[in-house]
Amino acid sequence: MRRQRLRNRACLCRRKLRCDLSCEGWRTCCPISVNRSKPARGILLLMQVRVFSFGVLKDWLGAAEATVELPDGATVRELLARLSERKPTALLRGIAVSVNAEYATADHLLREGDEVGLLPPVSGGNGAPDEPSPKSADTKAAFIALTRDPIDAQKLVASARRGEDGAIVVFDGIVRNHSRGRKTLYLDYEAYEEMAARQMNELAREARSRFGVRQVTMVHRLGRLQVGETSVLIVVASEHRAQAFDACRWLIDTLKKTVPIWKKETFQDGAVWADGEPFPAGMAVDASEAAGTSGTSHGS
Repeated sequence: MRRQRLRNRACLCRRKLRCDLSCEGWRTCCPISVNRSKPARGILLLMQVRVFSFGVLKDWLGAAEATVELPDGATVRELLARLSERKPTALLRGIAVSVNAEYATADHLLREGDEVGLLPPVSGGNGAPDEPSPKSADTKAAFIALTRDPIDAQKLVASARRGEDGAIVVFDGIVRNHSRGRKTLYLDYEAYEEMAARQMNELAREARSRFGVRQVTMVHRLGRLQVGETSVLIVVASEHRAQAFDACRWLIDTLKKTVPIWKKETFQDGAVWADGEPFPAGMAVDASEAAGTSGTSHGS
């Protein structure tokens, strides 16, 4: 209860801004606080945002989730600079940032309670809580799912077929037994699930509109996968084969670049997060610029 009551309060001094992310001593550092709803003149108001990190950025941040305090009305750029104060910024180059499960720019204004995702380049296409049921959206025009269960490709292909279709094109991404000259033991996939499901549904709608296909199925596996298992399945049904081929190729290529899913590869001699493909132009945030424009106190 005390933590909740302090949520909308702000320090009267600026020392909190120099505290470490994990610092809980600000209550003694700044014992005097003021309610944000009645700010006094000259008082610095603070807000809290929740930061979620994925893939290799979990190791960089030191946690999958953290609560960060910032000046009221701070931007994504200022948040990245705050996070970079005592950490090298090399891993932030080329990342994207989401705010409340939507891609955001560096100048996006943050609000109290926002959920900010730090998204390294995604690696979906080659291939969290342990809930067996998929997160999906099932309509006549599309079936989209994230699942920790094995993907039944034959069943999904059969369910997509209709009498009016002249072509069914399938992409079945399978875990192979090697990568970059090393023997692969297994893969682990993780996702920003709410955002990934939303992005996949948007891709399905765009594919139907752009290519004129009748139905799109996209299912991506999460969790641990063994060699030979399906990691991602895309099924496109259409009256004509050309549209189905084009749509299927566009879907897997775009999914690999924009849907927040990451892959960790485990080999006989170690494990590594797979390098993702660069985000499309305008989607990545220039984190090195963000750190460099916020003052000399933010190291690189």
